[in-house]
Amino acid sequence: MVKLIALYRQPEDAAAFDDHYVNIHTPLVKNMPGLRNIEVTKLVGTPMGTEPDYYLMAEMYFDDEAALKASMSSPGGKAAAKDLMGFAGKLVSMMIGSVVET
Repeated sequence: MVKLIALYRQPEDAAAFDDHYVNIHTPLVKNMPGLRNIEVTKLVGTPMGTEPDYYLMAEMYFDDEAALKASMSSPGGKAAAKDLMGFAGKLVSMMIGSVVET
């Protein structure tokens, strides 16, 4: 299993970001073919008691890298990517990870 990870830096307007993320972006992501699960974490602090550098982390799970790549190149994947760049392109860092069983 692999996951597409999106880390979002602190937005200037958290309420506007949350509204767009929940009501527009997440439904687009959920329409991506092959998506097994999406897990979203709002980051609230650090172990040192300081503000985190990041605001939100989203982890989107796929069976394998081929399924992820196919999903990203699908119309649903392209729609989600276009929306992402429009509302959070300057805030987001994306990476792909392989899930390791321990």
